[in-house]
Amino acid sequence: MDPAQSLISQKSSDSGLHIQLHPLVLLTISDHITRHAARQQRDPIIGALLGQQNGREITLEHAFECPITTESDGKVLLPASWFEERVKQFKDVHKDPLLDIVGWWSTAPPSGPDAAHLPIHQQLLQDYNESAVFLAFHPSQLQNRQGAKLPLTVYESVLEGENAADAGKDMQIDGEEKRMNIRFRELPCSVETGEAEMIGVDTIAKGSGTATRTEAITPGTAAIGSKQSGDNNNTDGEQSSQAVLSQEEEELIANLNTRLNAIRTLESRISLIKSYVSSISATESSDSKDPFLPQLSHTILRNINSLISHLSILSPHEQSAFNSEVLSQSNDVLLVSLLGQIGQNVKSMRELGRKSHIIQSARHANNTRRGPALAERRMDDELYAHAMPPTGESAYS
Repeated sequence: MDPAQSLISQKSSDSGLHIQLHPLVLLTISDHITRHAARQQRDPIIGALLGQQNGREITLEHAFECPITTESDGKVLLPASWFEERVKQFKDVHKDPLLDIVGWWSTAPPSGPDAAHLPIHQQLLQDYNESAVFLAFHPSQLQNRQGAKLPLTVYESVLEGENAADAGKDMQIDGEEKRMNIRFRELPCSVETGEAEMIGVDTIAKGSGTATRTEAITPGTAAIGSKQSGDNNNTDGEQSSQAVLSQEEEELIANLNTRLNAIRTLESRISLIKSYVSSISATESSDSKDPFLPQLSHTILRNINSLISHLSILSPHEQSAFNSEVLSQSNDVLLVSLLGQIGQNVKSMRELGRKSHIIQSARHANNTRRGPALAERRMDDELYAHAMPPTGESAYS
């Protein structure tokens, strides 16, 4: 890269900031880059960083990948509405402790960020965090690596004069406006691990031994704005087979391969336990003192017994007790269901009683209003009947 176009400041950082990087961020970045390379995507890889800033310490605790939008002038930016909604969702989840946007990450050459990284960084500085940091991941350092240094660098941004070499000079022509540009300075970084992250990293490290080994794929992880040339040295058959599979099919195959490897590992461990127990039984029956045969170890036998006792629910020895337990749980579930139905029926009966009460009240009120008129009419009929002869007819007949 041309030094004139480099955005790296000639001065070292004097802000006193220190970055604490958590393994979860590294795992997220690794997963994002691996999927990006496996799918042979060529879009820039962009992600946001969540953490806290306590004084001069900035923690990078979580990361999530982000889509991009390309402007008419070629600038790469984050979609404002999507990013704002996504940040709000993460804040709702991570409330204790409260996490916020502290920076972003992307791929970059070892020489540092270039002009293509500036639009997104300026967007974050203006809209979210005026002291946002930039984590640059260097994919080129992953090949033939020696040493334990992580292939990444964390930068802070500062405003410096147009000529970095003369930035510290105070000489300036009167009336001339000094042009300030964004420059990046490297920050010291250390890895901070919590208890939960230690367990997760240890599990991943142990499970990586049984992971599926696939053919190495040249990662398409160039920096933003850069172009890749050349082919991947793949045969036509490999390209056609990769073109047939969709993204969902590739993820399904990877998931099935992982499960298959886990089952194979479980089968090999069970075979090892069976062979050990068989050899111990043969040694005890023959009373031989061959040093090459496995010796009796009560610790190993206790571990095997503990493992088998935890698997008793899968193939119980006491089938009657197991059936009674299952029947008891089924009865409990049915009882709860019946209680719910009884509650619904009681509610329906109460509703029916309320409606019946309303109807009876209306009928009683109607009879109360019509009572005097009916009594007066009945009295008139009786008086008229006494006044007429027996063979006469009532006027109301």
